[in-house]
Amino acid sequence: MTGVPLDDMPLEADLREEDRKFERARPRRKPARGDSMRFRIRLTVGVFALAFAVIIGRLVMFGVTEAPAAFAGADPNAAIATGRPDLVDRNGEVLAADIKTASVYGEPRNIIDPDEAAEAIVGVLPELNVATLRKRLSGDAGFTWIKREITPRQQQKIHALGIPGIGFLTENRRFYPGGPTASHVLGLVNVDNQGIAGLEKYVDDMWLADLHAAGFARGEALDPVKLSLDVSVQHILRDELVQAMDRYRAIAASGIILNVHTGEVVAMASLPDYDPNDPVDALKPDRLNRISAGVFEVGSIFKSFTFAMALDSGTVTLNDSIDASRTIRIGGFTIDDYRGGKKRVLTVPEVFIFSSNIGTAKMALQVGSTKQQEYLRRFGFFDRPKTDLPEVAAPMMPKKWPEITAMTVAFGHGLAVSPLQVAIADAAVVNGGKLIPATFLPRTREEAEKLAVQVISPETSAIMRMLMQMNVEKGSGTRAAVPGYLVGGKTGTAEKVEGGRYVSNKRLNSFLAAFPMDDPQYVVLVVLDEPKPEKEGSAATAGLNAAPTVAAVIRRSAAILGVKPRTIDSNGIVLVSN
Repeated sequence: MTGVPLDDMPLEADLREEDRKFERARPRRKPARGDSMRFRIRLTVGVFALAFAVIIGRLVMFGVTEAPAAFAGADPNAAIATGRPDLVDRNGEVLAADIKTASVYGEPRNIIDPDEAAEAIVGVLPELNVATLRKRLSGDAGFTWIKREITPRQQQKIHALGIPGIGFLTENRRFYPGGPTASHVLGLVNVDNQGIAGLEKYVDDMWLADLHAAGFARGEALDPVKLSLDVSVQHILRDELVQAMDRYRAIAASGIILNVHTGEVVAMASLPDYDPNDPVDALKPDRLNRISAGVFEVGSIFKSFTFAMALDSGTVTLNDSIDASRTIRIGGFTIDDYRGGKKRVLTVPEVFIFSSNIGTAKMALQVGSTKQQEYLRRFGFFDRPKTDLPEVAAPMMPKKWPEITAMTVAFGHGLAVSPLQVAIADAAVVNGGKLIPATFLPRTREEAEKLAVQVISPETSAIMRMLMQMNVEKGSGTRAAVPGYLVGGKTGTAEKVEGGRYVSNKRLNSFLAAFPMDDPQYVVLVVLDEPKPEKEGSAATAGLNAAPTVAAVIRRSAAILGVKPRTIDSNGIVLVSN
């Protein structure tokens, strides 16, 4: 065996070096295609896993930390208008109700291009200002209204724009089926469905606002609120006032129908009015509710109260006579009758029928200014009427009460009161002498009796009913007569005051009526502002325009109010129609 000497054998370190040289010299094998694909898949999965971890981390951070100020109060649902109860008339007819409508909002933090978004939205809602909307849609706010109560077509067009960060909410919107028919009674709500006028405001003030503030009644259906109005009678009253304004070319007209035994307002209208569904005209000065929120010198209809106080105090009786032959001149003022009057001595009934200023002024002097003020206070003319309607004006009474004031107040000059006050007081004159506060909510006679205050005696009330009926039968109110119904009333033609002086060609004409006079149920008052003669050359007195307007209202509404027509035969027997 041939052997290798130990000294000549390679060492272990040398062998390792040789192996490395050999390895470097060997040709390398290219990696397989499958290995490359697996590597790419692993890389992609890793990237997605990392991104998902970042997202989860952000969500956890938002969940455990307090929201920044920019996002505070960004819950759109918290801005939705609250629900309201329906308002219905005394027969259950809906006068006001909530309907669903869309509103559009934005989330500025999610809007990519506020400029483009604003331009696109204004293309659908041109009433919006581009610059203002652009500013509202910029920044990091979480929520901002763009427009409340848009139409379905507008909603569809905005939705089709596909703008990220723009959304819609379904809200409650108030709807009034009758439009302007009872606008001054029902009132208004704002864009948040909160009552701001009329009985809508009354409901909020009484209980609804507190209920909403406590977090209740936002989504639940609320029981309807029943009113004393009769929508059919309300329509008749307003329709006749519209016709009267047109026929006599008046600048305004108003009227009220009041139940004399309960104080319930069955109808009340004031023209010009507005549509509460689109109340753009509601705040115009000529849209004032003239019945309750306006005060006027009402003229000769006020003589009803002068007669009531004179008779009730015992100062005057029906058998007395008063000299109305001469004009009264006192303190630089002149008191005369319309067109000179009768220029003779008048009986007390004649003073009423002929509406003598001279005779009425002398009756007031006999009563005395102190007693006169006492009775006017009893009738409620010194105080703001207490009722459910928020818009009620306070009267304007003289600060001093000398003789001249006592005389002018006697025929409705020198003081300003609301037609609502006149109607309430007249109800007391004809119902047996009981003053009952007016209400726009249902009230029974028993409930009214608890509130009633006796202001004149039943005997005085009976005399006043007779005088009012006589005035329609053969006095200044003959055009207020309605076949089948015993109507009584008093005319009033008052010159308006401008610049502190009376203007002879501008009048406030009114007719104050009640029916049926043998058993009064309702007071009807109509006021026409600056009516013109129906025919060229004729007069424009209350007996020629306000009185026939009242007659038309009674003729159309009496049956609805449950008052049956009656006639008297030759034997004096009252026949009631079925």
